[in-house]
Amino acid sequence: MNAPEKLIVPSLQDRVSPEEWQTRVDLAACYRLVADFGWSDLIFTHITARVPGTEDQFLINPYGMMFDEITASSLVKIDLQGNKVEESPFPVNPAGFTIHSAIHAVRHDAQCVLHTHSLNGVAVSAQKEGVLPVSQQSIFVLSSLAYHGYEGVALNEDEKPRLVADLGEKTYLMLRNHGLLTLGKTIADAFVNMYVFEAACTIQVRAQSGGGELTMIPDTIVRGAQQAARQVTKAQGGMLAWPGLLRRLERKDPSFRT
Repeated sequence: MNAPEKLIVPSLQDRVSPEEWQTRVDLAACYRLVADFGWSDLIFTHITARVPGTEDQFLINPYGMMFDEITASSLVKIDLQGNKVEESPFPVNPAGFTIHSAIHAVRHDAQCVLHTHSLNGVAVSAQKEGVLPVSQQSIFVLSSLAYHGYEGVALNEDEKPRLVADLGEKTYLMLRNHGLLTLGKTIADAFVNMYVFEAACTIQVRAQSGGGELTMIPDTIVRGAQQAARQVTKAQGGMLAWPGLLRRLERKDPSFRT
């Protein structure tokens, strides 16, 4: 059996602004990291980022490409309706942009929207009480967490107002029976927020599997979590961890930068 051909994607670096290219590199890195951490669901979730200097243009994955194959040049530029705004040889999944477009349209503070269907995230999303204050990670999530009820596969435009109303100004959104979603002022922030969200869910599932009674963190500590988070990150958000995450990718496969 012949080995599958490696995808060759012409570079767009000289055809876009330096700001857009940097966003492309960071978003491609984010896709690779999601795959690296085991949060991807084959090709069936999306991470989107607003193109710098625009309010209605976004970058999304080429539909059908695995997350660990995505490069800066393979990302597709689309509008709020999920239509391509520049020529690309790659298809997009407009239906997959339904949730993202709803959020990008109203949350102009968010450059990036990251959505996963991870096993532990979906497991906790199916639990009636959702995220429990059982870990240090959970208190950061609980300080800015919203829930949205399951309405079937997210394809219907009329679900958008309810989704954004449930999200409000929060950073973390648990989509009931569906998965997790984070927002970020930067791509780095969205990724690190998802790392914390995923960790909180994983710890909760493992703690519950032990069968013993769980110790809950007091509400007074949960309410102080946002200030604690700023102290831990030195007010730099995800950018504090991002250079190290990029080095991790560089050691493994630097082709995300192409």
